[in-house]
Amino acid sequence: MSGERVVEALADISPDLGRYIVEFGFGDVYSRPGLTLREREIATIAALTALGNAVPQLKVHIAAGLNVGLTRHEITETILQMALYAGFPAALNGMFAAKDVFAAHDAEETGEAAGSMRRDTSN
Repeated sequence: MSGERVVEALADISPDLGRYIVEFGFGDVYSRPGLTLREREIATIAALTALGNAVPQLKVHIAAGLNVGLTRHEITETILQMALYAGFPAALNGMFAAKDVFAAHDAEETGEAAGSMRRDTSN
């Protein structure tokens, strides 16, 4: 769920929480100098994997990692590294989240490729 979708989902119950998440998380923390977006996503994927109870947020950041240029191998190695510190259950949850995101990403790419190969036959 992207930042916009979080704000929309919380609009009817706690619009301030949605605003705080976006303003602080993305406005203040993610915009700081010192780390690239790739490095920030690696750290975020590691942290969310280690938490073990944040699969929806982990999926968002795995997709974001792909969008900022992380490879699937970098993502899965980051998750695997967490088995040592957070335990195998957390790493398994993370790896299954990655598998879901990769499958969705593949399906999206396949759909886009199929759409670009369609010809206009209306003439």
